[in-house]
Parts: sequence; structure tokens; C-alpha cells
Amino acid sequence: MSKEATSLTITVDKSHILMIGERLYEQSIELIRELVNNAYDADATRVDVTVSGKEIVVRDNGEGMDIKGLQQYFNVGSEEKLMNPRSPRFGRNRIGQFGIGKFASLAAASRFEITTQRGDFAARVVFDKARWIEEGDSWEIPLTLLKEDKRRGDGTSVRLVELKKSFKPEDVTQRIAEGVPIRASDFSVFVNGYRVTPRILSGNRVPVMNGTKYGIIHGEIVILPAYRASKDDMGIEIKVKGVTVRRELFEIASWGKAATRIRGEVHADFLPLTSDRSGFIEDSAEYKTFLKAMKKTIEEVRFAYNQLASERENQRVGRAVKEAMQRIHNALIMNPEFSPFGVVPLAEEGVKGIGETGVQVAQKNKGLEEVEIEDVPEEMSSPSDGKNEASEDQVEKPKKEKKPSLRIATPNAVVKRLKFGDAGVTCCLDHLGEEGPECMTEGTIIYINRDHPLYKRESKKKEAHILNIARLITQEISLMKNPQNPRDAFNRQSKLLRDAFKEE
Repeated sequence: MSKEATSLTITVDKSHILMIGERLYEQSIELIRELVNNAYDADATRVDVTVSGKEIVVRDNGEGMDIKGLQQYFNVGSEEKLMNPRSPRFGRNRIGQFGIGKFASLAAASRFEITTQRGDFAARVVFDKARWIEEGDSWEIPLTLLKEDKRRGDGTSVRLVELKKSFKPEDVTQRIAEGVPIRASDFSVFVNGYRVTPRILSGNRVPVMNGTKYGIIHGEIVILPAYRASKDDMGIEIKVKGVTVRRELFEIASWGKAATRIRGEVHADFLPLTSDRSGFIEDSAEYKTFLKAMKKTIEEVRFAYNQLASERENQRVGRAVKEAMQRIHNALIMNPEFSPFGVVPLAEEGVKGIGETGVQVAQKNKGLEEVEIEDVPEEMSSPSDGKNEASEDQVEKPKKEKKPSLRIATPNAVVKRLKFGDAGVTCCLDHLGEEGPECMTEGTIIYINRDHPLYKRESKKKEAHILNIARLITQEISLMKNPQNPRDAFNRQSKLLRDAFKEE
């Protein structure tokens, strides 16, 4: 064997190029998204996608290609976009990287045609899969020069023909909405004449803005209303350069039904992508930093969700307490001897009574009358004990009875006050722990324990919830009248409950 230096010629089989392209884009619908992103990289302001059973056409008004641009376009593995990551006109972050997407197009169609124009140059390239493979070692693709069409202007049109599968316009629209930066200014995409718009989610919004040493993480996470909860499209879209790479649930997956209400998107352009752009290089320092930042963000979303759930629950509890109090007030009017506050004052129609109670006698078949029930601030303190000496000319005002202070254990307590003339009773529904008392009274303040197992069981249904609250309030009111005789108190409570829930 000769010891003289020799060289080897490296060749690449055409079928391997096609196979790699097809594997990178296993879902053929991704090819359409890729073509639209190419138009975005080319500074197009409008892209029209036409989807039919016979062909798919993606047409843009971007900068178009001259002969050098076409050569670059068909250069497999070109580093053009890596060397020039910004588009010349709008300075867009270019999305494409590998330059193999056009070969993958043949996974969905047997042939594609590219018609492009830039300035006074116009041409058409036809890429036929079967013919290209038959030509063996030749890598040339037929190119036809065209006359300049000034009405058309600069831009590129890609036409996929002889489709191997059918595409639904709604599926194409959804993928473009997720995988194309349609929120970018001066850029719009139309599918069969209808503009693709970003999804608008209604609900409570949690802004995301985290700075890292690799770049900024920004976006928005939305807590959907309960009636919009769904298992479809769960999670948060992670976008790189405006394109959704993957959906992630993070720790939300352990939230149970609450996870079906979380949607949103976060942008992290610094994340390194896998070769098929369907995931991230998870052992990279950038991705680990991203996960750490997102853990903090998810904790903020959890806090916001809990606050929202508490607010909604408090609204439900508040309505139940109000109705229970209204019914008890009517029952005390019917049984004034049971009232520990004296006779409840009544007023004639249209006239306020003593202490602005303003309660009218309920007329038959008119249902429950509205009575004066107030929301009470979370902090109530006793009047000041300080004494101010009045001058001789001043008229001494009668001293008001000192009100007991209201102790609220948690920020989520529901507090309402029912006035009986100058007197009244305050009801505070608070979280006192499962081992705490079911209810208790201090002065004229009735505490109801929302953590008590019986309360939690009865609160699941509206009617049972109202009845249970009324039971506890009438129990405490009955004990206020004459605590020495529990049997009388029990009878008073039974009578009040019966009259409070009379069907008339």
C-alpha cells in the first residue's frame, strides 16, 4: 500500500437529508409554522396562508431573495441567521437556525415551488422529491428566471403541492397562534383570509418580570374564572423569540382541580433549544436559572389563587350570613319576648324607626324584607377611656354604652352586624381551628368557627349552610335572654328557627 498522502471525498446521501428534516418536523403542521417564521425573519409585514385539500400556499411581502439569497436558502446548515441574528429592516430577532426545514416540507408534499422577487430579480425554483433523488449525485435544483412584476413587489411565495395529508385551517391557525410571534408590531398573518390573533384570556392576571444574569423573563399568568376551567391546553407556554417551545405545568400539576384554571405565557429568549426546537437543553446553566426563577413566580401565582379563592368563598359566606340574619330578624319581630335587646322597633311604611332600623312588618306573599345589615371593618376597638372635662356652658351628652372589642383571628373573617334599634348583634365567621368551639359569644359578638367539621359539612349546600348559620346565631341569642335555664333557651331557639324559615 502506497505511503503517499491521499484524501477522502465525503458525501452525504440525499435520503439522509430528507430523513433528518422529516424527523425534525415529525408533525407536518410544523412546516407551515416554519414557513411563516421564515417570512417573519425576512421582515414581512403580512403573510397570507391558503389551506385547501390540494395545496398549501404561504405568501409574504418580505424582502424577497436574489440569486445569492436563493443559494443561501438552499444551503443546508447555513449559519447565516446565527451570524446575522437581526433582520435588516425591523431589527427582529430571527427565529430560524438550521436551514433544513425546506427539505422537511417534502414529508407533507411531493413537491414545493418557491417564487421570489427582490428588486429587479425574480425567479421560480421547483423542488421535486422524486426527480431530485433520481438525479443521484447531482444536487442542482431547477431555477427559472421570471420577469419583474412591479405590482407584486418584493416577497416570497412557497407552494406545497401533491399533499400527502390533509390540513384543517383551524389546526393551522392554532399552531400559528402558538408558534409564530403574531404579537410583534408590523406583522400580521392571515389563514384563508382570516387574521390570526393571539388568545385573549379573561381572569385575574399575575405579571411576570424576573431579571437573571442571562436575560429577562417576562410575561403574564392568568387565573381563569371557575366556569372557564378546562383540562385543554393546561399550563404555561414558554416562548423563545415569540415562539412557543413547550408548555409546562411546573409545580401546578400538584394543585388538583386548581391547575385547570392556570394559563399564561412567559418569554425567555436566552434559553438554549434542542436541535428540533421542541424543548430545552435542560442541563444548561440557563435552563436551571430559569427553573429557579419560575419556582418563585409559581409561588406568587399560588398566593394570588388562594387570595382569589378566599375572596370568592367570603362572598358566598357573606350572602349566607345576610340571609340568615334577615330571617332571624323577622322571627324576633314575630316573637319580641325572645329578644334580648328589648322590643324591636317597627316603622310605618316609608318611615324609619328608632335607631334607623326601618323595619316594616312583612306583608303576606311579599317574601323576606330587607333589613339593615352592615359589614363591619376587620378591626373594632373599644371607645377611648380618656375623659374630657366639659365646660359649664356645654351640655353633658349621655354616655354611650361601651361596645366590646371584636377579635379577628385571620384576615379572611366575615363580619356582619344586625341592628335592633340602638342595640344589635355582630356575627363573626372566622377560622378558629378544627379543635376550636363550634361557636361562642362575647358580649353581643357571636363567633362561628368555619373550621369546625360540622360547619364545613353543612356549608357545601346553600340551604343547609344558611340553616346552620341561623341555628348557631339563634342558639346564642336564646342564651343571651336567660342563660340560667337551658331548657327555656332551647325552646326559644326552636321557635325562632321555625318562624325564621316559614315558607310564607
